[in-house]
Amino acid sequence: MLVSTKWLNEYVNINGIDPADLAEKITRSGIEVDSIIYRGQGMTNVVVGHVKECVKHPEADKLNICQVDVGEETTQIICGAPNVADGQKVIVARPGAVLPGGMKIKKAKLRGEESNGMICSLQELGIEGKLVPKAYAEGIYVLPQDAVPGENALPLLGLDDTVLEFDLTPNRSDALSMLGVAYEVGAILSQGIALPKIDYPLSAEKAEDMLKLRIDAAEDNPMYVAKVVKNIKVAESPLWLQNALMAAGVRPHNNVVDITNYVLMEYGQPLHAFDYDRLETGEIVVRHAKEGEIITTLDDAERKLQAHNLVITNGNEPVALAGVMGGANSEVHDGTTTVVIESAYFAPSSVRRTSREVGLRSDASTRFEKGVDPNRVQEAAERAAQLMANLAGGEVLAGSVIFDELDKTAERITVSPDYINSRLGMKISMEEMLNILDRLRIPTEAINGQLVIDAPTRRQDLKIREDIIEEIARMYGYDEIPKTLPVSESTPGGLTPYQAKRRIVREFLEGAGLYQAITYSLTSKAHAQLFALETAPVTELLMPMSEDRSVLRQSLIPHLLEAATYNVARRIDSVSLYETGSVFLGEEEDGLPREVEHLAAVLTGKWVDHAWQAESKKVDFYVVKGIVEGLLDRLGLLHGLSFEKAVIDGMHPGRTANVLLQGERIGLIGQIHPTEQKKRDLKETYVMELNLKTILSINTDELLYVPVPRFPSISRDIALVVARETSAGMLEETIRQAGGKLLKDVKLFDLYEGDNVEEGKKSLAFSLTYFDPERTLTDEEVVKAHEKVLHALTIEAGAQLRG
Repeated sequence: MLVSTKWLNEYVNINGIDPADLAEKITRSGIEVDSIIYRGQGMTNVVVGHVKECVKHPEADKLNICQVDVGEETTQIICGAPNVADGQKVIVARPGAVLPGGMKIKKAKLRGEESNGMICSLQELGIEGKLVPKAYAEGIYVLPQDAVPGENALPLLGLDDTVLEFDLTPNRSDALSMLGVAYEVGAILSQGIALPKIDYPLSAEKAEDMLKLRIDAAEDNPMYVAKVVKNIKVAESPLWLQNALMAAGVRPHNNVVDITNYVLMEYGQPLHAFDYDRLETGEIVVRHAKEGEIITTLDDAERKLQAHNLVITNGNEPVALAGVMGGANSEVHDGTTTVVIESAYFAPSSVRRTSREVGLRSDASTRFEKGVDPNRVQEAAERAAQLMANLAGGEVLAGSVIFDELDKTAERITVSPDYINSRLGMKISMEEMLNILDRLRIPTEAINGQLVIDAPTRRQDLKIREDIIEEIARMYGYDEIPKTLPVSESTPGGLTPYQAKRRIVREFLEGAGLYQAITYSLTSKAHAQLFALETAPVTELLMPMSEDRSVLRQSLIPHLLEAATYNVARRIDSVSLYETGSVFLGEEEDGLPREVEHLAAVLTGKWVDHAWQAESKKVDFYVVKGIVEGLLDRLGLLHGLSFEKAVIDGMHPGRTANVLLQGERIGLIGQIHPTEQKKRDLKETYVMELNLKTILSINTDELLYVPVPRFPSISRDIALVVARETSAGMLEETIRQAGGKLLKDVKLFDLYEGDNVEEGKKSLAFSLTYFDPERTLTDEEVVKAHEKVLHALTIEAGAQLRG
């Protein structure tokens, strides 16, 4: 939430308070101020100019020579903006001016013509392009005709303002409005609040004579208010309104749309304006959509709806997606003369579900999802009608068309001062508590020694006693809470070796790009033993919550696959999840199942996706294998790690392996069987599961520093032709055993099957590195060691050197 201090000052007096001090007070009271934005800071010598004459530059088609009155003189400025013209009031940076980014304006010559300054666009004054009105997005900004040449342009544009950026927690939806912030700041500063005064002339005509309303989904729309405004003139908003919206991070459009956005930011109540003539039927019907019904929203996107989505219709077709965005078919345009103002209360759950399903989040949906103040729905509509009468020349029809079944009663909370003090460890008097609640404009009475509070509906976060305790604590001052230390014996903490290594496991996996998941320990009987490393009698619950949660799991993989399916169904195509948790095997003597900690992971989609470098790599078997190898290497166990081909139910028969440590099976890796993938709506998906308890229970030596070698190494590459069933791992083991102490490293770098290789055979290429840390090896020593390797490969593996 962006809060303009200039706008805030209209409701609560903050004159003379430094914005940094105000931000500190607000943060200390419980709402964090993320940043302070000093608009226009460092800008100088930026004034209003009047373009007296504008002619084409004789030497450049896209440049114009402008004679500009800047108050004290008329000066020549060369301007390349396409929309510059005679008679305009514009923003001029005089020679010597400083603009955002440290840009200094100097006198210059452009194609032989002198230019004494620059006619500025809003972007050049530091305003984001996405906030600049579309009419001026590609050119200079044109000021109102009553702007006085020579006067400082920054106050005119609201750039003498300071904006506070709030980082709101989900419960403080009240601070998503300027009035909500005013209540908060007024309480902090013990200042009164000046609420907008709503008063405007009414037409003799009645709104109910022009508009009919029917609500067919009262459970999702318990309150709907519509007002009708005739004879409006759609035009550009006054400068003060545009400035307020841009400071709040909202792009101005026209006076009608800007008024609805202004009231949204002021009251926190989303509004929508319909073109009455485009409604065609003179009727509004709120209902649930028909399955597959289509609406084109204001962003020109066509959206297919489901039967539970709430829509506003003209009785025939949808004209708005309730609480999310209006429809293009009822949009206000330059020719609009009659407007219907909609102010409603939509159920937060309905708006949240619709917003998520159509993939559209707006300022309106954000506020409806958190819950708007039911007592401001009508008032916000009246405020918008007042502004349309004042700023758009509108004639407001008498009365409103209303449907109202909304409960607006305040939440009553009773709490004793003793209870509050016991929770805070403080001694705050009842009088001080009443004073704090009065500053917060929370109606409170002291009855029989109890605080009886009617929580205002604008504060949706006040529901229970603890909420009131928090309000009193934060306004009294967290710094005032006494500091005490617990009285007890203390011992230094520390991690066991097992716990320390478990942290290493998590750090490594998250560093490798996997996200931690936590899934249910309970599963269905059908899934209990699927992918299990060790099967045992399942442990059944006596009173399960459902059949799907009736037994304890024996593998982590099934629920991780469910998590992957869930994410993929929500357009997250690349999923990398891991989980550390217990599996439950058989039954011990005490009647409880044996609990073993496992580690599992699931990966699908892309492993590498660098659009900038045009680099992309899908997850495959070797990605998962590399993660396992990297993890075991990090734990100092890589030397005992090996893999063997395996056939496991539910896994791809040709892309699955057992993971062995010191020759014992500790896990599995591989691809899920294509049939299983299809069942779960997944593409190529790989998993791994390891017995983490076994891995972490192995004692390993501390890592020792290996100095940088002083002597060179020698590499030899060999390509071997072997039977197709011969594994690369077996060949590597043969090479290492035959290579002796001089052979330091063996790497497989190529596999080939095809032309020039005999049927039933394959070619594997290895790179061998020979090295002695104490001296430089001779060619004869390397040749001798290498020949031993070749001989062993020929005799033991039946390998032949590939020519």
